[in-house]
Amino acid sequence: MEIRVRSWSYAGIAATPPTDSDTWLGLSAEPLPVERAYTWAVRPECGAVVLFSGTARNHSTGRADVSELEYEAYEEQVEPRLASLAAEARRRWPDIVRIAMIHRVGPVAVTETAVIVAVSSPHRDAAFEAGRFCIDQLKATVPIWKRERWAEGESWGLEAQHITEVESSS
Repeated sequence: MEIRVRSWSYAGIAATPPTDSDTWLGLSAEPLPVERAYTWAVRPECGAVVLFSGTARNHSTGRADVSELEYEAYEEQVEPRLASLAAEARRRWPDIVRIAMIHRVGPVAVTETAVIVAVSSPHRDAAFEAGRFCIDQLKATVPIWKRERWAEGESWGLEAQHITEVESSS
């Protein structure tokens, strides 16, 4: 089976899954297509689909009243880093069939989805492991920053985020 490396989209276009690729990557200023990502990841040869939906919560360390998050991205670097991450996941878990990684930019209300990772494979172990790897590495390697707003103010996170390279097992 031929697996194309990526499909890229931004600003609402991420709501449409690729028809020519088994990798769906993107940024979106619009609400994320959680159900569509799950449905897209389902394949006849796959017995497992793992979907992670990271939602905005109403608290943070030392802040009980977070009312909104806002995300910004270094757009020119997001695509190549997501593509590198997807390629590394496929190298580690060759049975993976589909991978989706889509992140919001702009304001995200409490309870809305800020990031989606979906992975499908014939067996659950690969789907779970690859899904965990993808979200953990996305947070560490992709230049997307979060601002929290709460009653007393706002801040671009509690500590500096240092972008690293995708963790390779070779």
